[in-house]
Amino acid sequence: MNLVRAELERLGARRFVQLMLVLLVLAFGVTAATTLAGSHRPTAQEVLDAEQQAAAARQQLERTHRLCLDRQRGLLRPDEVGVYLPDDCSEVDPARVERVPVTADYLTGVFTFASEAEPLLYFLIAFLVLFGFLVGASYIGADLNSGGVVNLLLWRPRRLTVLGTKLGALLGAVALLSVLASAAYLGAFWLIAQVAGQPGRLDGEFWRSLGAIWGRGMVLVLLASAVGFAIATLGRHTSAALGAVAAYAVVWELGARLVLEILDVSRPDRFMLSSYLGGWLTGRVEFFDDRPCTDGPSGFCDSMYALTWGPSLAVLLALTGVLTTAAFVLFRRRDLM
Repeated sequence: MNLVRAELERLGARRFVQLMLVLLVLAFGVTAATTLAGSHRPTAQEVLDAEQQAAAARQQLERTHRLCLDRQRGLLRPDEVGVYLPDDCSEVDPARVERVPVTADYLTGVFTFASEAEPLLYFLIAFLVLFGFLVGASYIGADLNSGGVVNLLLWRPRRLTVLGTKLGALLGAVALLSVLASAAYLGAFWLIAQVAGQPGRLDGEFWRSLGAIWGRGMVLVLLASAVGFAIATLGRHTSAALGAVAAYAVVWELGARLVLEILDVSRPDRFMLSSYLGGWLTGRVEFFDDRPCTDGPSGFCDSMYALTWGPSLAVLLALTGVLTTAAFVLFRRRDLM
């Protein structure tokens, strides 16, 4: 009997996995039903009014940017002094702002796929990350706790082969499920936009951006599954993975962050795993910290700093690699009885 097929059958037969699949379908179904119930196809008049409001908002943004530049040049007229202008004119530069006003922003009660697909995809990724971590931890944790691994080793007495096959089967199953779930999830909301909303502007840039987020999200799902598997292997129980995550969140993300703030440590977010998760998933995340500016020479000081996807991925891969390697080393040497 093929070991990979046996592990896939064992994974699919687990009640916890089946329960998580049911919860996955329920969560997606509730989200889709709520969206469908709260949306309608916009009338021609609604679209026209929204287009006019978006055009007016863009014109106001251009005017504010022009006034900001005039202020820097000393050309601002006295009657325009009362207009709020940011210190950095790039904040109101229509060519550089993160997002200019569009028609969908002014359509009330209308689901627009182009505007809502990205936050919906983040929700999907978050649920799949949780799914992968819990399934990965319970898959190996239950076998170690119940003695199932020992019985399996009697049939195939190669520890690293057995553990590696289990991890490979887990990652393959989670990857396949994630692809199918993503297609069904985004496809359902695309149909909702066609029936009871509007698609919006679905150009090449939109699909490239959405595809990049999806790709990074799938990598994160697989890493979370491997981490859950590794921690449960180290702790020999599913609860070890749950306890480790809870302890890290309380002790480090909350407790250590508070200590770093009290000690006035510069740029404390760079020491937090959540920062690197955000940096990888979004591609770039910015943080504010004016501590380097307080003691330096007078003049301009940029209080913003960023984490990009490259360093973030390196940290996540290193963490996953260390935990997985430690799990295999310990599994190879320790007594399983």
